[in-house]
Amino acid sequence: MKKYKKIFCLAALALSLSLNCAYAIVEPPKAEITPINEELLKTYKKSTTEYNVVEALELLKNTTGEYSRRAVLGENLTQKPIKIEFKNLSEINPAYTNFDALGWKKNGKLYIYINKKHKDAPKEALAALLAHEAIHQDELNSLNEETYAWTLEAAVWTQLSEDSPKIQNISHPLVERENVIKKLFEKGDYTSTYIRKFVVSNKGYQNLPERSPGFEENL
Repeated sequence: MKKYKKIFCLAALALSLSLNCAYAIVEPPKAEITPINEELLKTYKKSTTEYNVVEALELLKNTTGEYSRRAVLGENLTQKPIKIEFKNLSEINPAYTNFDALGWKKNGKLYIYINKKHKDAPKEALAALLAHEAIHQDELNSLNEETYAWTLEAAVWTQLSEDSPKIQNISHPLVERENVIKKLFEKGDYTSTYIRKFVVSNKGYQNLPERSPGFEENL
C-alpha cells in the first residue's frame, strides 16, 4: 500500500459521490454495550465529548491516518486541538445541508463539523472521514490537497475494512461513501490516479487552484 507523507494545510469540503457501485447491504449490527473508557475521554476532551468520535480517533493509531489523529490533538498549523462535533450543517449555510463534513477555521482555531446524520455511523467510517478532514488546516485549498485528503481517507478505510470486512456491508450513507472511494483506490492500484480524476471532475472543486501551500506537487 502506498505510504503517505505528512503534509500540512485546509479548507471547507463539499462532498458528492456518483458512481454506480453495488454492495451487499445488511443492517448495522447491534453494538454491545461496553463501559466508557474515561482515560480515553480525557485524552481527547479538548477536541470532543462524543465517545464514538473518540473511538474513531483511536482507530487511526494503527493506520495511515495516525498523522491526522495527532493533528486533532494539536499537532497542526494552529498548534491547538481541533474541535469536532456533529452538527446540522444547514445552520451554517443551506448550501451545506448535504455535506458529509465541513472543515472550518475561526478565530485561529480549527473545527470539524460532521453532518449529524452520521452520528450513528460505524466508528471505522468516522475514522476514515476524520483522517481526511484533519488534513485541512488553513483557509487555502487546492486540487492537490483534496486529492491527498480523499486518497488518505480511502487508504484508511481500506486498512480498517481489511481488518473487519463486514463493515463494508453495513447500510449507512457514510459507509457507502467509503466503499465508493475504496473502489477508486483499488482501481488505481492503491494510488491516487482515479481519485484525482474524481476530484478534478467534482463540481464543488471547479474553482480550486491546482496547488496550495504544502501541496505544490501533484500526487
